[in-house]
Amino acid sequence: MKLAGLQKLTLLDYPGQLACTVFTQGCNLRCPFCQNADLVLPERFGGCDLLEEDTFFSFLESRKGRLNAVAVSGGEPTLHADLPRFLKRIREMGFLVKLDTNGTNPQMLESVVEEGLVSYVAMDVKNTPEKYALTCGYAAGSAASHMLECVQRSLEYLRRDTVPYELRTTVVGGLHTQEDIVCMAKWLQGVRAWYLQQFIPSEQMVGFPGEDGAGQAQQPLDLHAPAAQQLLDMCAAAAEYVPSVQVRGI
Repeated sequence: MKLAGLQKLTLLDYPGQLACTVFTQGCNLRCPFCQNADLVLPERFGGCDLLEEDTFFSFLESRKGRLNAVAVSGGEPTLHADLPRFLKRIREMGFLVKLDTNGTNPQMLESVVEEGLVSYVAMDVKNTPEKYALTCGYAAGSAASHMLECVQRSLEYLRRDTVPYELRTTVVGGLHTQEDIVCMAKWLQGVRAWYLQQFIPSEQMVGFPGEDGAGQAQQPLDLHAPAAQQLLDMCAAAAEYVPSVQVRGI
């Protein structure tokens, strides 16, 4: 596994658990608002020194009885073929595992859940189906269509309640309108939990590339944090279709 960082204690990343968070390097999406640019594009942003697995597991050993769980985030953890082996080792040490994912690798998601290697899933849902490619930094086309099909398959799997899960959407001014959030709510009806998270601008974000996949210059967008009241209004509108929707981060 390419481990690119470790947060030794978090009270937020795994609901109801004392956890640490380990970050994997690499992602197949290029969401312009992503604040983990060093994990997504290490060649552009300099990345960071990778964490040796033995060092990570030595840390876990020292935290037995003090931590309950490990959140595995990224980047995108499901890109790593050795993810099942890594999660199995964590589980064998007695820790719960939360997996953060963008849902684009449903085969891996289903595999690690069915093997009992994951006890909680947090899946990002980026935008409406129509705006998914734009929000993920993809050019429109067959690759974007396939990506959305994979996300839909992951959604359908989680809806079966095979594992406790939550969905989350980072709401970004310039990418999301209230109409978009209502459209998403209609799409996500029946889900267990959905959180709208406020975007926080940062100096080190992925940003849009200069050209899209077709070689056309992309129009830069004004990405900004929505007002707190705007986010609350979006949540109220979405609750008609997803009663479990909540705001997080304000």
